[in-house]
Amino acid sequence: MKPYWAIFTARFRLLLQYRAAALAGLGTQLFFGAILVAVMRAFYRESDAVQPMNIAEVVTYIWLGQAFLALLPWRGDPEIVDLVRNGGVAYELLRPMHLYRLWFARAVAMRTAPTLLRATPLVLIAGLFLDLSLPASGTALLWWAVALTGAVALSAAITVLLNFSLLWTISGEGITQLMPFLVMFLSGMILPLPLFPEWAQTTLHWLPFRGLMDVPHRIYLGNLAGMEAMLALVQQWSWVVVLALAGHVLLARGLKRLVVQGG
Repeated sequence: MKPYWAIFTARFRLLLQYRAAALAGLGTQLFFGAILVAVMRAFYRESDAVQPMNIAEVVTYIWLGQAFLALLPWRGDPEIVDLVRNGGVAYELLRPMHLYRLWFARAVAMRTAPTLLRATPLVLIAGLFLDLSLPASGTALLWWAVALTGAVALSAAITVLLNFSLLWTISGEGITQLMPFLVMFLSGMILPLPLFPEWAQTTLHWLPFRGLMDVPHRIYLGNLAGMEAMLALVQQWSWVVVLALAGHVLLARGLKRLVVQGG
């Protein structure tokens, strides 16, 4: 594990240097978060229907989503994309390390460092001025931390799968165009999943994307608690295992057909 930890820490420290980009992202997310909050407040004012979440919960859900936007696996690792395209992936294969674990460590750093830079000030600002509420309880805070760790692992597992797709198509443009829509829409980033129509709930419940945003946010709010929260965490971590196994299978098959480009 020591080499992979070294890869993670080196990549993490490197990504922490992009503070100007994080500041720009913070401003953008505050802007879009304010728009989403305004839309939802208008919806709740005009609707007489009983909703599965109250407006205070929805507002907190939105701000948590904006805070942890960088956690979403909406694209693969851009450096690995370049390595595959220019032939540098050959050097990755020569390392005395398992390629899946290597790229997983990189993916964890890629998702956590930018998230840390953006989430910390956004949560502080939203908590002080924009109606972001505190966790429902100390227990909710504890289980939220577990769910957030699972979200990081799930995001990294999906990111590695996106990287491995390059072993079949070095362009990768198709999946890059598709993933932002799938991840943001199905994770609850655009609209809290409980507010989707009843006919969509079963599908949303069983997809892995729920574990990226919806499960951590609702545990934080206390909207998921007790046995329901435990089952959501089991499902989240089960998807991590399933996607990791799928990644190992894809890697084994992809290496048999890999043609190194460049020279």
